[in-house]
Amino acid sequence: MTDPYSWLETKLTAIARAGWYRQPQYRPDLADFGSNDYLGLAHHRALQAAAIAAIQQYGTGATGSRLVTGHLPLHGELEQAIAHWQGTAGALVFGSGYLANVGVLGALLGPPDLVVADAYNHNSLQMGARLSGATVWVYPHGDWQAVAAYLAQHRRRYRRWALVTDSVFSMDGDLAPLRELLALTAEHEGMAIIDEAHGTGVFGDRGQGLVQHLGITAPLVHIGTLSKALGSFGGYVAGSTALISYLQNRAPTWIYTTGLDPAATAAARAALAILHQEPERGDRLWQNVALFRTLAQHHDLPTAPIQSPIVVVPLSSSAQALHTAAALAAQGYYAP
Repeated sequence: MTDPYSWLETKLTAIARAGWYRQPQYRPDLADFGSNDYLGLAHHRALQAAAIAAIQQYGTGATGSRLVTGHLPLHGELEQAIAHWQGTAGALVFGSGYLANVGVLGALLGPPDLVVADAYNHNSLQMGARLSGATVWVYPHGDWQAVAAYLAQHRRRYRRWALVTDSVFSMDGDLAPLRELLALTAEHEGMAIIDEAHGTGVFGDRGQGLVQHLGITAPLVHIGTLSKALGSFGGYVAGSTALISYLQNRAPTWIYTTGLDPAATAAARAALAILHQEPERGDRLWQNVALFRTLAQHHDLPTAPIQSPIVVVPLSSSAQALHTAAALAAQGYYAP
């Protein structure tokens, strides 16, 4: 009898030969140059205390979806805090940033619609766009002029359309041309769906993200994460009252999944308070970015232009990247 799963070994062999085979690893002994804990909040005592208190009061799990048994007072408190922080009418917390992206795109767009997406968008945005059933047009990375030309020719073919982009791109660390892109959404009456996963806690007066940092006030769908700079877990959407109510009734990745656990919810709420109480954490982050830039130049280490705390050192191949990461680990540095 043929093993219906035998193809898995064949695929794994091909992945390994291509140099892409990976496994999780835990290396607390190494200096961390690879995580998303931008502000060092994941081990902050205030987050730990909030998480412990939440578990003692509410238990370890939400026990159900938010519309059934899984809605806790903590969820509402966190959503109110996010809305206040972002200056929006409301907010909605998801189980992860990935779930937020997939759920938002699936709820707001469908087969009669158009998604205009950056080529370097995170996988969650790409997957959400595909699953929505909308037509997806991918523009060259950061090329807002290509977007302008495409919309001038094709916009009227679709019921509605949305610009979808990361604000800070996770692989290259560069920034989306948000001013130009949002001007186009206004001109062509489109929705703007901005993923601030790597802008949250990093840019803005109080870590609100790149949109706030640039002084942009246009209406948009703001998506962020609680699991990077905020040191907890989960994702969120901030926007108008109508948007939040619609997502509560139409976003499947919110409706049909268990609510965020009490510990992560309380820890995220504590992290927002720390953004207010300890603004020096953000200052220290940018000081470290500047220090790295100076040291890289001093040692003739080539880097891509540094626009964010994500610093890219270009290498010739994946094999060289893996070799370099192993060499750095041997010297006490984790840079996957």
